[in-house]
Amino acid sequence: VQLQASGGGLVQAGGSLRLSCTGSDVTFRTFGMGWFRQGPGKEREFVASISLSGKNILYADSVKGRFTISRDNAKNTLSLQMNGVKPEDTAVYYCARSLGADVSTRAHLYSAWGQGTLVTVSS
Repeated sequence: VQLQASGGGLVQAGGSLRLSCTGSDVTFRTFGMGWFRQGPGKEREFVASISLSGKNILYADSVKGRFTISRDNAKNTLSLQMNGVKPEDTAVYYCARSLGADVSTRAHLYSAWGQGTLVTVSS
């Protein structure tokens, strides 16, 4: 299992950024997916999750209304559209594959992780 996250960078507060994560055919035909993040000096936290079908989606309260998770199973791609970013969104963002097909907010229910992509939001 290999997940590859990309799209991180430096963005000003209020701006937008789109993260992407690619993986195998098996991953995108079988499992739910999620995004987590780890800010400086903080523990890893849940950001968003999407089921295999894309019909079920969960967001952390801190990003609800600003971030949008989506997936294109035909292209083996998971995305996170980040709008209205804030300095507190600064973190390394990780994509992850769930143990099952549904959504989950718990990191221990994810079996595979990408390498992370750094997002820095300047004030």
